Amino acid sequence: MLSMNNQIKHFGALLLLIISVISVSCNSSGSNSHKKQLISFRHLNGINYSEVARLQKNGLSFNEYGYQLEPQWKLKFVSDDSVSIFSPIKNQFINFPLTRGYDSVFNAARSWLKIKKMTKDSLVMEILKAKGDSIDISGAKVYMLFYADDYVKNVLHTDTTTLRHPSRKDTLYIKSLVAKANTDITKAFAARQPVQLISKSALVKVKQEHTPPDIMNNFDASDDYLDPTFNITINKAYQDFYYSFSVCVDDKGKMHYLKPLIDFGMAGDDGKQAYIRVSQGVMDSYLKYYLQTIPGTTLGFTHASTITIHVEGKAAASGTGKK
Repeated sequence: MLSMNNQIKHFGALLLLIISVISVSCNSSGSNSHKKQLISFRHLNGINYSEVARLQKNGLSFNEYGYQLEPQWKLKFVSDDSVSIFSPIKNQFINFPLTRGYDSVFNAARSWLKIKKMTKDSLVMEILKAKGDSIDISGAKVYMLFYADDYVKNVLHTDTTTLRHPSRKDTLYIKSLVAKANTDITKAFAARQPVQLISKSALVKVKQEHTPPDIMNNFDASDDYLDPTFNITINKAYQDFYYSFSVCVDDKGKMHYLKPLIDFGMAGDDGKQAYIRVSQGVMDSYLKYYLQTIPGTTLGFTHASTITIHVEGKAAASGTGKK
């Protein structure tokens, strides 16, 4: 495992590598001297690569909303028109067609990428943005760093899990966001380990929605923490009801009502205010009384974050276990 000093050195070297790649790219972008050719991966065929970092141009893997760019990919180029990418769902590598373009651009697994640096030890790729039938080659300014598995094991003498840990720069940035969010809940941000709602009564059922990562979303289940959504059923309620609203859970676990999440249409402002009054009453009575609320955390720091609640009340005694 890498020591703390070695981790810092590794991250510094990583930043220098990506910055140098960006600089070379910018300096060469205005030159027409070089002849564009189809990119080839032939000399890399058969090498197993693991993504160890995914960073914005500023060197951070987190943004101000709490979204984390996670290094997830494992890949192996099979030929110039095929790449094998690891599926964490099937726990195996799957071959995908690889479409090569000019100017180091290629497409694989529903993603457009641009090679910025390519050696047998490492790869740096930039994620490109698709706009309809065209590709914005200026990129999203998000960079993926891959190391060959043999390089990680035999040269760096570590493992990909260690290399993927958030950097000290990320930690300092998150600490600054936490300080703001815990002072002012309007500055709440998504918690990497989201809020937990735990029922304290057999009459109340809580189910959190989960997004299964698959090829259609590039194995991205980030909605689970960016917008944690809970479906809550309350049996033997005072009457039948259904309400949807957003809540901020502060660092102490206290719920703060934010806003309703429905379209009021012809009901107008009077209907909206009535909805807020009753749904907030449901939160202040049923939810605060019957639920244990554990606040969200990011990198070990507890902070205010926002969740979505859909709560259904059932006046009948069904689901209580009584005959």
